[in-house]
Order: sequence, then structure tokens, then C-alpha cells
Amino acid sequence: MAPFVARFSPAPTGYLHVGSARTALFNWLAVRHAGGELKLRVEDTNAALYKPEYLESILQTLDWLGIGFDGEPVFQSQRSTLYAESVDSLVVSGHAYHCDCSQEDVQARTKGNATPGYDGFCRDRGLTAGAVRFLVPDEGTTEFDDVVRGHVSFENAALSDFVIQRGDGTATFFLPNAIDDVDMGITHVIRGEDLINVTPNVLLIREALGVTERPVFAHLPILVNAQRKKLSKRRDDVAVEEFRTRGYLPEAFANYLAVLGWGPPDGVEIRPVAEIVERFDLDHVVKSAAFFDVQKLDHFNGEYIRRLSPEEFTSRAAPWLGEEMATSPAWQRMAPLVQERVVTLAEAPPMVDFLFGEPVIDEAAWEKVMVKGPNAGEILRRARAEYTECVWEAATLHDVTLAIGEALETKLGKAQAPIRLAITGRTVGPPLFESLEVLGREQTLARIDRALERLGAG
Repeated sequence: MAPFVARFSPAPTGYLHVGSARTALFNWLAVRHAGGELKLRVEDTNAALYKPEYLESILQTLDWLGIGFDGEPVFQSQRSTLYAESVDSLVVSGHAYHCDCSQEDVQARTKGNATPGYDGFCRDRGLTAGAVRFLVPDEGTTEFDDVVRGHVSFENAALSDFVIQRGDGTATFFLPNAIDDVDMGITHVIRGEDLINVTPNVLLIREALGVTERPVFAHLPILVNAQRKKLSKRRDDVAVEEFRTRGYLPEAFANYLAVLGWGPPDGVEIRPVAEIVERFDLDHVVKSAAFFDVQKLDHFNGEYIRRLSPEEFTSRAAPWLGEEMATSPAWQRMAPLVQERVVTLAEAPPMVDFLFGEPVIDEAAWEKVMVKGPNAGEILRRARAEYTECVWEAATLHDVTLAIGEALETKLGKAQAPIRLAITGRTVGPPLFESLEVLGREQTLARIDRALERLGAG
């Protein structure tokens, strides 16, 4: 069986983008399915933008998603000598040349040209200093086959002579990409479709360096928002770390990323990652853009939360609750009810915080339910009277409240609303009567009294 070696190449200039996370995941799924290796290559040559803390955050987030790597990471900043030697050999062989044109010079010369880009001004000047450009052939095509895109062809005449080494001696993206893929034995290049236009540049460099073998290319569809625009960190929620902070489960997030551009043959989208590995095939990746739908992600996460054991749910929600709340008997009793209703772990504390202190009243809800709603004061007065003497258990509290509603010709849901608001400060939350049972009679009556006092109906 031929080897399958892929790589993920983050540029640590920010937090991990969901598109980059999807790329890393597809590489990981592909190599695990094939029994191959996934290498980590850090594109840290831009010293002005690179920050070690960004790399640490990226690696921690990938680890959170369950994405691991094989072997030691490769840092491009440690390979500058190799890149410089390759540039020198390309200049000597006539495949590259020095150029001292500034961006302003190029723009001034080519303004109004039908073909944009560099005009080859320095090709025959014989310079020995400055930036270095690769000499793209004037004729022919550069072509490759892509697992997702099919056959892709670029007219060389439409490609500009591109910079492979800046004036300060540092290599640009194209050269390290070509050299490192060869040195690392990369057999499959799986990346976003936004990089498809750099592929001919990399292939030209490989050929000029005498490399005849080519990797298998698979350019993944871009991720778009609800307006079908490419996800942007300026406009959209794209940092994976933010979703982690909000209480999404890593296995749910990874599962959702896996179906953004890949279609499982049996149509079942929510399944353990181990099963996704078994079924994953690059041939089933689609061309069309994938909609990063947070509502669908919420559905996935809610399903995963529901599938946790009660013990695992309480454990995994603990970081959002804090020690006092997470270890309390009240939380232990309420946790199964909360588990059925939350979409993320971060939603757990607001569900039960009324048990641990005076509730903060939602003023808009107060206006709607208590001031404008019918019978709010009367419902609270009757509930206060009945709750004083009844057996303190959820079933009895339900029956008592149902009877109050029937007496006032009000459905149970409407009868519950002012009671819930007085007790929890909100109109939504875990089941009311189980909540009252856990809160206790004394606190329940006290909060009803305060609501009645505020209404002026006590």
C-alpha cells in the first residue's frame, strides 16, 4: 500500500479559525482512515505577526478537538538556510532573477494594462541584489488533478513572475511550501480552495528544483455564512476557542466540522468520530461552499449533551458552574432536568442560579407577565396560600397550580408564568415544580411575597 502522508500548516498569527480547524480535521480523518501520518508544519517566518501564544492556543484547541500529529513539528523559521540555498540554485539555473522594483514602480508601469501583475521588467537587467522573482514560462500551461475539483489548468502567460525571496532575504510562502512538502515526504495536500491559485507557483518551483513527483491535491470548499459570503473574522464568529468557551463539546464540534463539505454515504450525520474515520473518503468531498450554520451546530451539540450519562454531564458542566454550585445537592438534583434543555454547557448556570441567590428579574418579562398579563396578582396570592399547607413535592405542586388555573379559567402554562418569574426571575428554565421542590417552601413563599409587594397586591 502506498504511503499516505499529509500535513497541517498553521500560520500562528491569530487564533484557530473554524475553516483552518475543518482543514486540520479533514487531514486527520484522511490519514487515520488510510493508516497514514499527519505532520505539523508551523509557518512562522513572518516575525512581525508570529506570536508563540497564538501557536500554543492553536495546538491546545486542536488537542481539544482530538486532532493529534505524528512526529516532531517542523518550524519554517528554523529552515531559512535551506530556503536561501534553494533560491541561489534557482538564480544560477536561470529559473529566478533579482528584482529591485517597488510595488509603486510596478503599479505605475502597468497601470491600464490588460493583464495585471508584474511585467517582467527586471528579467534581463542582470541585477545581483534585491528581491528574487521566479521566472514563469511565457508559454504552455501548468496543470494538476484535484480530488475535489477535477482537472485544473493555468495558462502560464496569465501568471506573473512571483517573488520567492524578499529583499530582506526571507522566503515567501511559495518556496518553503514547495521545499518542505518534498523534504517531509508529503503525498497528499489537503487544504482550502482559497489556496488553489498558489498551486501552479509551487509546482513550477518543484519542477525547477528537479522534483518530478507530485502530491495528490484536494482543495476543500470554502465555509460561508448565512448570506453565503466567505466567513470573515471581522464579521463572523470564527475563532474555535470562542465556541469552546461557550460550552460546545469537542466531539460535537468535530462531528459538525466533518460534515461541512463531506457527505457520509449513508446520510447519517451525527455519529462518533471513530465511525467517521471508518467512512471518510476524500472522493466524497463536494465542490460547493459549505454553510457554517450555528443553529445546526447547536442541534449537534444538544444531541451530544443528551447522550451523555448524568454523571458525565454534571462533570463536564462543572467548569461553567464553579465549585460551590457544581458540588451542591441542589445541582445534583436539577442536573438531569437541565441536561434535557440546554444546547451548550454554558447555558447550565443560568438555568439554576436562582437556587443559589436572589434572582435578577427580567424587567421586560415582568412588564409582560406581571403588569400586562391577566390575573398575575391573584395567581400569586392563591399560590401563596396553597403552597403554605400542601405537601412539598413536584406532583402536588403541579396539581395545586393546575387547580388555581382552572379556577381562574387559565391554562396551566399561563398560571405558571407569574410564579416562575417570581421564583427564578425568568419566564423560561427547568420544570417549575421540580424547581420549587428543590428550592424549598420557605424560599418559594418569600419570593412570592416580594413579587406581591412589588405588584402592590400583597
